[in-house]
Amino acid sequence: MSAPTVAAEYRKLLIEALGAAPDANTSGPDFRTLFTPSSHRLALDPDVTVVRGARGTGKTFWAKALVDDRLREVAADSYMMPRLRRTRVSIAFGVDGTDEPAFPLKKTRERLINDGIDPDDLWATVILMALDVPEVRRIDSWAERIRWTGENPDAYDNAVLRADRESRERGETRVLLFDALDHLHGERRQSDRMLSALFQAALELRLTTGTLRAKIFVRPDMYENAPKAFADASKLGANSTDLTWERENLYGLLFHQLGNHPGPEAKKFREATGDWRAEGDGRYVAPVAVIADTERQEEVFVSLAGAFMGTDRRKGHTYTWVPNHLQDGKGQVSPRTWLSTLCKAAKLTDARFASHAVPLHYEAIRDSLSFASKIRVEELQDDIGWAALAVQQLEEGQVPMEPSGVHYAWLKGSLAAKVRSALENESEGSGPRDVDDSVSLLRELIELGVMTKRSDGSIDLPDIYRLAFDIGRRGGVPRRHVS
Repeated sequence: MSAPTVAAEYRKLLIEALGAAPDANTSGPDFRTLFTPSSHRLALDPDVTVVRGARGTGKTFWAKALVDDRLREVAADSYMMPRLRRTRVSIAFGVDGTDEPAFPLKKTRERLINDGIDPDDLWATVILMALDVPEVRRIDSWAERIRWTGENPDAYDNAVLRADRESRERGETRVLLFDALDHLHGERRQSDRMLSALFQAALELRLTTGTLRAKIFVRPDMYENAPKAFADASKLGANSTDLTWERENLYGLLFHQLGNHPGPEAKKFREATGDWRAEGDGRYVAPVAVIADTERQEEVFVSLAGAFMGTDRRKGHTYTWVPNHLQDGKGQVSPRTWLSTLCKAAKLTDARFASHAVPLHYEAIRDSLSFASKIRVEELQDDIGWAALAVQQLEEGQVPMEPSGVHYAWLKGSLAAKVRSALENESEGSGPRDVDDSVSLLRELIELGVMTKRSDGSIDLPDIYRLAFDIGRRGGVPRRHVS
């Protein structure tokens, strides 16, 4: 039996390393695979209050990493941010595995809000719970906790000032994390109202204490839609940032995952790509060029995927083609989509083109786009179900399409009625700003990056959404049924 080729070994590495890549919703970040993209530095700054990010960009990933002392140390070193070593982080809202989280679960909080509870009092109570204030912790009922907080504003102020003083004496910053806010409430109006109150509470902590900070991870559309009519609201924008992934960040993440997978294939990949620095416990840091230099990154990726998306340059260069076809209307690629697509491409190559000279065959890459689109649309349905319904009405059509054609398809498909029906199911989240105004709907979908508007005014769809809905584009990538 002949020894495996380098292409086969690297193909195995792609499948195993990317298939095991951390997902914050399941496995979460760990010391070995934690990657620190340059564009995310501000998101970890304790003084940055709002971190905006679309699905899969790293909100929950970083929330979990910040809570972990060892991972926070890695971030402190990577970002040259020593303050993170003197930061204490607590989950105020989000994924919390404790028996008694600092926040009410969905059914409870919806009932509380529907019963007339003031969102200001709810968030004040959550902050006291996150600060482990005993007077609140020992009350069993959330309704009673919130009532107590509303009736004792002096107690809230005193507890916050006491926590501030204690943190200052310890020489640390105390950060309260708010994550997983996508399904605050089933009604858009109530969700916006709750977010507005949370933003105000977070800003007050920022302005009235020296060491207490709130850090809120939220989708950009939710941030924009929440009213900001409170005092000093402009300062909230000055203390916010976005989780974005530049092309070099995506390739840096890919190479980091490959170089940090256990096994001989990863060792061979590290040896072939430069001098990786060992940090112990199986963690390696790639050379700066592999992480940040686009020319070097293209060289490495060409060794994995070849130079072209066909037999010559006419079909496009692999290095630019792959991220360009995975991006949404805002030009952003979810890192989860990025890694899963390349993993799928490796599996398809293994099944169909096992003798190919490089680990990834261009046809396998092209076919993996339909798989990626299916996953991305499932995420869209989970997060913004009404947006998925809107695109679904264009199924079997073709883009670019005139706005009038979009409006007609929505009218013919009774989109408004379908959205209202879907929103009656609490799992569908909140709805659009105005379900009956198709012009407003289209504008909102463009803002979300689900659709795009061309210079001639026609409406287009990024491939990452178009393919799963079986919508055509002349000369575009055709949909392939890939299991």
